[in-house]
Amino acid sequence: MTLDDDWTTLLTTWRAGASERERERELLFTPVEQLRRLRFGAFRLPTALGGAGASLPALFARVIALAETDSNLAHIWRGHIAFVEGLHWDGLETDAAARWLPRLAAGDIVGNAFSEQRETAALTTRLHRTDSGLTVSGTKHYTTGSIYADWIHVAALDDEDRRLSLTVPARAPGVRIVDDWDGFGQLLTGSGTTIFQDVAVAPDDVSGDGDPGIDRHRYIGSIYQLSLLAVIAGIAQRAVSDTADFVRPRRRTFGFAGETRPAEDPLVQLTLGEVSAAASAARRLVLSLAADLEPAAQAARAGDGADLARLELEVYRAQHTIPELVLAATTQLFEVGGASATARQLGLDRHWRNVRTIASHNPVAQRVRAVGRFELDGTAPAWAPPAAPVAVGTPA
Repeated sequence: MTLDDDWTTLLTTWRAGASERERERELLFTPVEQLRRLRFGAFRLPTALGGAGASLPALFARVIALAETDSNLAHIWRGHIAFVEGLHWDGLETDAAARWLPRLAAGDIVGNAFSEQRETAALTTRLHRTDSGLTVSGTKHYTTGSIYADWIHVAALDDEDRRLSLTVPARAPGVRIVDDWDGFGQLLTGSGTTIFQDVAVAPDDVSGDGDPGIDRHRYIGSIYQLSLLAVIAGIAQRAVSDTADFVRPRRRTFGFAGETRPAEDPLVQLTLGEVSAAASAARRLVLSLAADLEPAAQAARAGDGADLARLELEVYRAQHTIPELVLAATTQLFEVGGASATARQLGLDRHWRNVRTIASHNPVAQRVRAVGRFELDGTAPAWAPPAAPVAVGTPA
């Protein structure tokens, strides 16, 4: 059996029961473990370093396929994907890469703990230097995937208020991960609270004293957003197949006497065609952006960031277009079956709920406003990490 055979088997196995798992809040430890054994997290590493040497489009095609199987299962990997791309950007010959590549090649998974629930972007998580070494303490929210991870990538401030990133073992003493995510969608991603209490930190796993530059921010930010858009594209494709599966065996359409097969109803066919068109557009847009992003990143690392700046805006535009398309489609799909389409057992509503939840991660209105400002006066989007001075956008 080949790796692709194993991948196909995994998708087939976990496609069934996705709605029930959400309804029962059955966390995804078993499929994540299977993905670990398949070394899904090493898919982008060079083959010589234990990976598959995959391109960005190939990676996001797999994320879409995983999201079609179970959107939660795909979303879990967002922080890990960005972590690996950070290694790519910084160079696979660095000391950090020398530490991390063997871990990733062995199947280790990296979660993230960046966000905090505050009115401002300031961080309260602190890295302290003690007589016995470095420790980190703080509380993080929206720590997607960390409950399944081996390592957690953390944003913190040191004793001199410098913003750092650090990585600690997810099961280290002092780490507590709580599955308290209470959103109405994406219930199984583990996007809850992670608490660090005097957790020991290896000095070699601390970085970020300097400013990595706007191009790196643009690249990693685009990776984070494309990861979400790929999940939405996968949800759209699952909505198509779930709707078709619902319609095929039905024998009656509301409002018509006698037996009328909905599958032969032109209005039902039209509705399913519209959902299919939205799914196709979402997938193609994600993969097109991924294909453009890879060479743009290579050029930016060589000193020419013009294409990367342009693609950042394209990703912003896609953050409006893809959710809008798919949200409309996952609402429209209920037109194929009347009240029976709303049955909890079917779980067709989860598609809309999951897309709406994902699309709320980064408010679309802010992204679209930034694009509009650029169109008016050429001001590029501004971005700053938590606790960093807010940059003023400059004309591109």
